[in-house]
Amino acid sequence: MKYGTWTVSSYEPAAAEALCRAGLSPITAAVLCSRGYDSVARAKALLATDNPLSDPMALLDMDKAAARVRQALSTREHIAVFGDYDVDGITATCLLTDFLRARGAQVTSYIPARMEEGYGLNEIAIRALHEKGVQLIVTVDCGITASDEAALCRRLGIDLVITDHHECKAVLPDAVAVVDPHRKDQPLPHIELAGVGVAFKLAAAIAGGQEKLLDEYCDLLCLGTVADVMPLTGENRTMVARGLRALASAKRVGVAALLRECAAGRHVVNAGTIGYTLAPRINAAGRMGEVSVAMELFLTHDKARAAELAAQLCRLNRKRQDVEAEIYAEAVSMLPAGKHPEAIVLSSETWHQGVVGIVASRLAEEYSCPTFLICLDGDKGKASSRSYGGFNLFQSLELLSELLESYGGHELAAGFTIRRDQIEPFRSQMLRLSGDFSRSDACNRALSVDCEIPPQLLTLSNIAAIDELEPCGAGCPRPVLFMRGLTITELTEVCGGKHLRLRLSNGSESWGAIFFSTNARRAGVALGDVVEIAYTPQINEFRGVRSVQLNLIDIRPDEASRRAQKMAQDYYRQLSAGEALTKEALDALLPERQDFVAVWKYLRDNAERGVVQEDFGCLCRKIARYAARPCSFGKTRVCLDVFAELGLLQISQRPKHVRIRLLPGAQKADLEKSAILNNLKNQKAGSNYGSESGAV
Repeated sequence: MKYGTWTVSSYEPAAAEALCRAGLSPITAAVLCSRGYDSVARAKALLATDNPLSDPMALLDMDKAAARVRQALSTREHIAVFGDYDVDGITATCLLTDFLRARGAQVTSYIPARMEEGYGLNEIAIRALHEKGVQLIVTVDCGITASDEAALCRRLGIDLVITDHHECKAVLPDAVAVVDPHRKDQPLPHIELAGVGVAFKLAAAIAGGQEKLLDEYCDLLCLGTVADVMPLTGENRTMVARGLRALASAKRVGVAALLRECAAGRHVVNAGTIGYTLAPRINAAGRMGEVSVAMELFLTHDKARAAELAAQLCRLNRKRQDVEAEIYAEAVSMLPAGKHPEAIVLSSETWHQGVVGIVASRLAEEYSCPTFLICLDGDKGKASSRSYGGFNLFQSLELLSELLESYGGHELAAGFTIRRDQIEPFRSQMLRLSGDFSRSDACNRALSVDCEIPPQLLTLSNIAAIDELEPCGAGCPRPVLFMRGLTITELTEVCGGKHLRLRLSNGSESWGAIFFSTNARRAGVALGDVVEIAYTPQINEFRGVRSVQLNLIDIRPDEASRRAQKMAQDYYRQLSAGEALTKEALDALLPERQDFVAVWKYLRDNAERGVVQEDFGCLCRKIARYAARPCSFGKTRVCLDVFAELGLLQISQRPKHVRIRLLPGAQKADLEKSAILNNLKNQKAGSNYGSESGAV
């Protein structure tokens, strides 16, 4: 299981039927009802893509910001647009740069070098821009915590306008204007915008209108908003829907070139295309220290140059993937053995600062806990962190700010700088904070599943109609459905073991399935397992043939297996704690000779270089099929403990699997010498087990 628990919602069939009568498809109707949009009015309100745009002047200080930029335009001042190196920051920088240049402004676009300068406004950049004669700096997607940098701008005679959307500290920077929807004094309701959305609002305030500008910049708005995981509701939904239509026939030469280079234009461009295809390539420029490639791509009007830049972005992305795989493998090897981590806090001097964020995101998802990866350089380290389960990263960093040199970000993703000697205190305090949160009612580590639908609804036409929910993303995600009682009839690792392809059958029907970014060991499954799945249905097209494919979000043993394993785990914990065991517990834990034989023969015949690494539940099921006899969780665990006690093997428990290493030369041992086994036999009054024990 990828997630600890699943929360499966349900729906009233009558409400779903009413939505179907209003024109929605059966799966869409069921999903909307399970999410609470169980009336035609509520459903239409959610799905609307013509929501009105909010007034730019509703944002505090927008009047001051627009007035100062208008002044710079009228007096021909040198303006710098200062951005961030992710998709949101890049698109925001390019949008405002293009807007100002179209109005005759002298504009320098500046995104800091990730390795040398780090995130956000900084002294190196400010002094370099001052030497160029810049009189006004406008930040986009950054700057909200830059109080020291704002003071430096004042000393140098540079005016500063900040536009951002990240969380604010108690004291704002002293600038000409500070525009941020998350200002603590911002009147309600808060406007949820990406950094590119706030930059667009500034451009609209300067221009005096939004509709024409939306037509011009909806593609960049769409890219930044989706990539930054903003809620696709309200005006964001309007912006993104308009942007997706523009991307379908891209007029911006750089965007068109990127779509061609990654073959994304061959299919319908949706929010998923951005999240999984376009955004990683744009992000790669910033991650690999060549953000100028992405900036130039969006600003160029030369088709040939755009094609070169798009190809370069794709090469950078492949390089990023290689670096990411190396960091991920090293980080996993550094995780402490034993129980599941409350939080992951790791550091290294060899990690690439531009890539650790995406590795942190992957680890947070896989190990279901907040993750902090620190790149060390001398006596300091720069960290990227990702949240899980609703843990508020920004608030946690505020609480531990005395241990940090600087920090910024928001609830789900944040960065900070820390001295090397403060890492251990930080780890200790963060484990405490995360542990307290994980035990609170606010923690939600469960996978939210929309509903279980009848398998007969999985038709090509019904699945195609799920596009009624587009644009899908935060606030309106693609459906996650539930199905039970499936047997794994085919199991293949593809793309060099990166992904897992399966065929699942309920007896009367079968479906092809794909589980991305995992393999059989990590998924804890094997041929013949009876499972339940959380999945998103999609249409797969191969050589002109269209078929239903299930895109797996998670997979787990069927309910009966989970219930039996949970009971056995409880009994085993009682045994480990030295508690007196009930008859039921002893029956579940005390192995017979055949159990020892089955476990040993499986390990001997299936160890690779003397090692077996496996999800423990899956290991039990494999041994059972191998030996053609039941092999329970409790008895298998006791067999392994006895073998380890007698010197036949070593066991180490990792967060996601058990690692068993057979010791060289170990072949036989006398079970009668096992203290573990004798303890169990002594507790089982009147047992004849001892007469069947012996050497294996």
